[in-house]
Amino acid sequence: MQNVTLTREQAAVYQAIEHTREHVFVTGRAGTGKSTLLNHLNWNTQKQIVICAPTGVAALNVGGQTIHSLFRLPIGVIADHDIDQNDAVRKILNAMDTLVIDEVSMVNADLMDAMDRSLRQARQRPHEAFGGAQVVLFGDPYQLAPVPGSGDERRYFADTYRSMWFFDAKVWQEADLRIYELGEVHRQHDDAFKHMLNAVRHGIVTAEIAGMLNETGARRPLPEHGAITLATTNDTVNRINRTQLHRLPGQSQANEAEVNGDFGGRAFPADETLELKLGAQVMFLRNDTALGPDGQRWVNGTIGTVTSLKREVRVEIDGDEHEVEPVTWEKYKYSWDPGRKKLERQIVAEFTQYPLRLAWAVTIHKSQGASYDAAIVDLGSRVFSPGQTYVALSRLTSLEGLYLARPLRPSDIIVDRDVERFMSGAQREIGTAGEAHSA
Repeated sequence: MQNVTLTREQAAVYQAIEHTREHVFVTGRAGTGKSTLLNHLNWNTQKQIVICAPTGVAALNVGGQTIHSLFRLPIGVIADHDIDQNDAVRKILNAMDTLVIDEVSMVNADLMDAMDRSLRQARQRPHEAFGGAQVVLFGDPYQLAPVPGSGDERRYFADTYRSMWFFDAKVWQEADLRIYELGEVHRQHDDAFKHMLNAVRHGIVTAEIAGMLNETGARRPLPEHGAITLATTNDTVNRINRTQLHRLPGQSQANEAEVNGDFGGRAFPADETLELKLGAQVMFLRNDTALGPDGQRWVNGTIGTVTSLKREVRVEIDGDEHEVEPVTWEKYKYSWDPGRKKLERQIVAEFTQYPLRLAWAVTIHKSQGASYDAAIVDLGSRVFSPGQTYVALSRLTSLEGLYLARPLRPSDIIVDRDVERFMSGAQREIGTAGEAHSA
């Protein structure tokens, strides 16, 4: 169980979720503590909640189930096809008070509407949005977008919806969504850097801001050690990691994961075979669970160097050496316990591996949620999706730690127009007092 103290702002949002039946969207810039709030809700709510996420790894990270497995929905566009529900699914959907969806920005409008229809059907309330269940969404549309499918699917969305985004689902024409935007950034402490990141987020980068980012990031030689490269493609990342591992002297050691139960495909949270060598640069994939006298020894995103592989794996972080042990990720499934009249979360699979990944490089997509003191941002020949540059830059804790493989160009700053429309036109509850005002 995680014990965290919420800020006033986070506590106000928690109260709104816990003490109302309203549909809530919790959003905010990178590093504002959305995950902290979701974790707190998971451990402290008195409601019967079910947590889900659009991808396997996202679901594992929040101790939930994927949307498709929870609702037993087919992959691809669901449109107006019949939704088959067995008894087990109906029981779960009936028992929940609140459905929590993490990384909701990756959920498309069709899937949002399919969840609405599933809940109405299971709860036998055809005229009530989400069958009367409360829906709580977490995510930042400025960071992750839904992934477009085939040409046919794109045409379907163009004909049926204003956009692919979850906020353009039909259900919101009859349900109100209250938006709580967390404003307090905990990752960065320098106001000038926060201001620059916000400009990148909204696509309002002035020549002066671009100049400052490039002056710091692109005018210095790239560091040889201690910085991770954030790149746009898997190919670039794999090439950098392979090359650097190969350059180190000595034999590499392969550490095989232990997999029990059904993981469904290959949605593993870490490498099935983790190859390490002495001197390898690694990144931690989980927060430290064993609190030492000085608190957590590492968090998700901490960079270190492998110093021993003999009897145990040891990693040096900022001059201190720590023994690292394998950890277990648990895959959950919800079920209804008729005896206790409660929703239960059962472990259906376990994945045990060292919580490490080779970390000379990582994709911008996989860096989501991590914080780095120093990083080389390599945007390649071009940026190809909205929010990519913002995600990369906002991983850094300070401007001093930013290195750019090439200077930023105006074409690197892409903001999705649909996101701008939704976020600028929405009624918000912002800040610690939580007063509503139109942003």
